[in-house]
Amino acid sequence: MLRNKRNEAIVALLLVAPFVAIYGLIFIYPTIRLLIISFQDAPLIGSGEFVGLENYTRLWGDRRFNTAFWNTAYFVAITVIPGTLVAFAIALGINRLKGRVQALVLAMFFLPYILPVSVVYLIWDWTLNFQFGIAMYIFDILGIDRVPVFKSTVWFMPAVGLITIWWTAGFSILLFLSGLRAIPAEIYEAAALDNASRLTTFRQLTWPLMWPVTALVLTIQLILQLKIFDQVYLFSVGGRPNDNLVLVYYVFQRAFQYDQGGRAAAAAVVLFIIVIVVSVLNFQLTRLSKGRE
Repeated sequence: MLRNKRNEAIVALLLVAPFVAIYGLIFIYPTIRLLIISFQDAPLIGSGEFVGLENYTRLWGDRRFNTAFWNTAYFVAITVIPGTLVAFAIALGINRLKGRVQALVLAMFFLPYILPVSVVYLIWDWTLNFQFGIAMYIFDILGIDRVPVFKSTVWFMPAVGLITIWWTAGFSILLFLSGLRAIPAEIYEAAALDNASRLTTFRQLTWPLMWPVTALVLTIQLILQLKIFDQVYLFSVGGRPNDNLVLVYYVFQRAFQYDQGGRAAAAAVVLFIIVIVVSVLNFQLTRLSKGRE
């Protein structure tokens, strides 16, 4: 028995070893290096001088970092919960359809999700560009003044948030549809026999049973939107990039434009901690959802 267990353990270690090696190479080692560099006054490539917590203390007095932090928080606020609610509502509507119509409508909503960010940028630049955007010609017809959406500090984040919801909603819709289809039909039949209204059925049955999926979607969206970069970077071209900074954009600027590897690493560590906190919240939400069942 001992020999068999020892053989099984050896086989298990051999099977797990490649994954552990790759995981350590592409995640553990870079994370450790990131932490080390965050305590140094170092360029992006090369050694630096140890400065302790100076890079972290300088972040809070950096106007650009404060702008990036609050822009990220604002972006999360206007995309995560609204995007989740929109995806849930669309999933409820698609779930009522049948056959090919359901498949066609689902494909229409999922199609943007598979588009690369460069294509998303071109589509919406053609739509909202101040000079040649389709929407601007509609404004001219209606007698409305044109709005420089991507060059306005007021309109930039809401516009990019709307585009992001349109772009990423497809995956959330799929998750919600999977959850809705997992609910037994007998539950709704029993509610119909009790003459429960649609609103009551939704509040008492659908919403509580869908809470685990909702918690999952919220957490995925939180992590994704905290790491927002591509859309902000592309739509800021020719605009006011320093006013539209988000945390990953700030890291990009410090590392690749100013060659300040230490300060970029410190900002990246702060973002990393925020993502970890979100993951812990996900665990708590999952426990809460189990308690409601």
